Amino acid sequence: MAKVTRDDVARLAGTSTAVVSYVINNGPRPVAPATRERVLAAIKELSYRPDRVAQAMASRRTDLIGMIVPDARQPFFGEMTHAVEQAAAERGKMVLVGNTDYVAEREVHYLRAFLGMRVSGLILVSHALNDNAAAEIEAWDARVVLLHERPEAIDDVAVVTDDIGGAKLAVEHLLSHGYAYVACMGGIAETPLIGDPVSDHVEGWRQAMDEAGISTEGRLFQALYNRYDAYQVALELLSGPTRPPAIFCSTDDQAIGVLRAARELRIEVPSELAVAGFDDVKEAALTDPPLTTIATDRTGMARAAVDLVLDDGIRVAGSRRERVKLFPSTLVARRSCGCE
Repeated sequence: MAKVTRDDVARLAGTSTAVVSYVINNGPRPVAPATRERVLAAIKELSYRPDRVAQAMASRRTDLIGMIVPDARQPFFGEMTHAVEQAAAERGKMVLVGNTDYVAEREVHYLRAFLGMRVSGLILVSHALNDNAAAEIEAWDARVVLLHERPEAIDDVAVVTDDIGGAKLAVEHLLSHGYAYVACMGGIAETPLIGDPVSDHVEGWRQAMDEAGISTEGRLFQALYNRYDAYQVALELLSGPTRPPAIFCSTDDQAIGVLRAARELRIEVPSELAVAGFDDVKEAALTDPPLTTIATDRTGMARAAVDLVLDDGIRVAGSRRERVKLFPSTLVARRSCGCE
């Protein structure tokens, strides 16, 4: 049996091969609803299957989006990856995911691999894009959107949360409960790709404390951005002679580790220790007590990133500020801070 071609579909639908292509590819030109229905009916009747490999060769693009994240095992990155997959599916695309584990060489490896596969675009969740990765992107003239973090190495479009404002909001809320001060659990400088431990979340904490006239000296503690390292750091901190009355953690995963340490040390939360996190991962509502945190619109951010990476004109003109799509942060008050 001869292979069914687009010409066959066009003849049965009474239209041109170009129009059949527009229907299959959902563009670039619009197709009248009645014509679209005829084409779809012809495709079904003939059991036509598009040759995706040939399409990729012709268009130099596939139906794939490459996404590079530090660690999809962490709740925030896992939920963000799922949101991107859902948004991509709405646009008829699939997502290839690479985990760097914060290793710079692995980031470059995935960049080369995905670009070699002729992905439609790249979504990067990178804390500090290194020079090699930036050079790779420039060499391929890749369509790139930076999601969640905005490295300084390249000048592409970014979709980010108001991290400073959100962290400041969390700390101000803790202080409103009357705690003498709020300690902060930030990140570790030695972690590859994270860079400066004074992240935007730590900066928001500093601003809130400064505006309240409260010293931050000796009140910043560092841990990896996960519950396991945060748990170890919290065990030592909470066992010491100067246990803080409240702790703001840079991530919910860190906060979950702090809650576990407090429980082992028989420290009551929130009566003896208040805790707040950042991200509002699903698990935050299920901790004991439920975790006060800052919510980020991961669904909206994912959809914006996918739309930007697929739409024309991604390398928009204008200032750096105009290249950044900023999503607001919102406080989710639960019992870990003292709210009922």
